[in-house]
Amino acid sequence: MDARLRRVNKEIADCKNDRTSNIRIELVDNSPFHLKGSFPGPEETPYEGGNFDVDIVIPPSYPFQPVKMKFITKVYHPNVSSASGAICLDILKDAWSPVLTLKSTMISLQSLLCSPEPNDPQDAEVAKHYMTSKTSFEDTARYWTEIYAGGPGSRAAKVASPGARDEVAIAGLDPQHVTRFENLGFPRNKVIDALRRLNYRGGNVSKITEDRVVEELLKP
Repeated sequence: MDARLRRVNKEIADCKNDRTSNIRIELVDNSPFHLKGSFPGPEETPYEGGNFDVDIVIPPSYPFQPVKMKFITKVYHPNVSSASGAICLDILKDAWSPVLTLKSTMISLQSLLCSPEPNDPQDAEVAKHYMTSKTSFEDTARYWTEIYAGGPGSRAAKVASPGARDEVAIAGLDPQHVTRFENLGFPRNKVIDALRRLNYRGGNVSKITEDRVVEELLKP
C-alpha cells in the first residue's frame, strides 16, 4: 500500500471514529481518491440546520499538494461560486500544508460559512449583496439553505418542481421591485436577471435610476 493510500485511509477512519466533529467522509464509486464529505451548517448562521456536501479529489502528490474541494450543495456565500460550487479558501491553494487533513480542511470550510470574506470573493455578485445589505444577504442565504440543504422548513423535496421555488427570493431581491418592472412589460425572468446584475438591493436602489434598469433590460 503506497503512502498516499495509507494516509487517506487513516484520515477517513479518523473521521468515522470522531463522534464530535460531525464531519462525514465516504467513497465515491469505491475510490479512496474521490470522496464525498459532509458537515452540518454552523449554528447561529444562515446555514444552521442545513447539511452541506462537498466533492473531494485527492491529487497524486497528496499530502504535499492540496486536496481539490468544491461544494455539491448549492450555497449562497461570497467565497463559494453559486454556479459551480468552487471555493475561495487559502488552504486549498498556496496556504496548504501537509499537516492539514481531510477533517481539518472540512472544519475550515465549515468555519468559512461563519466568517465570509467579501473582499476576496469567489462570487462577486454575492459579495456585493453581502456588502450592500447584510440582512438581505442573510435572508437569501437562509432561503438557499432551506431549499438546497434541507434546512428548517425545508422544501428540498419539492425543489425539482420549478413552481416550488421562489426565484425572487433565490436572487435576494424585493418582490415589489420585480413587480414594478414586470408591470412595464418585461418578462419576470429577465427582470430578475437584470436586477441581480445591478445589485438592486438595499441602499443601492436609490442610486440606480429607472432608466438605468430599463437600459439593462433592453440589452439583448
